[in-house]
Amino acid sequence: MNEEEQVLIHCLYFTASRFARNMTKLAEKTFDFGDLAPSYLYMIMIVKFHPEITQKELCHKLSIAPSTSTRFIDKLEKLKLVTRKVNGKQTFISLTDEGEKIYKQFRVSLKELFTGYSQILGREFSMDLSKMLNEASNMLEE
Repeated sequence: MNEEEQVLIHCLYFTASRFARNMTKLAEKTFDFGDLAPSYLYMIMIVKFHPEITQKELCHKLSIAPSTSTRFIDKLEKLKLVTRKVNGKQTFISLTDEGEKIYKQFRVSLKELFTGYSQILGREFSMDLSKMLNEASNMLEE
């Protein structure tokens, strides 16, 4: 193995970015929701599990900046998938009936995505890798 290959293989930034691009391609093939990128679907899922979640809590759960969440919420509200209620300085987000339908479709797609990459990587390896990546992300965010 030459020096270039060693650097690329052992660079966590490079390998994580490469892996993320490959997973994004798989997700985009699996999640056929028009102009809704996978990130929006995860936001819908969080809102489903936490009705009237504050925008601040949503940012924390998704590890995104407030400006990003505002852009996402604006688009989801425009598509009539969420509603936004402002009370003082807090903004509360809830799903609409149409948002509930999208959530149900997304859950089916998530199972398809897991099946797809599990067939390639193996079920146990997929679950272990996901767990390790989550733990590593938590450690880096501290």
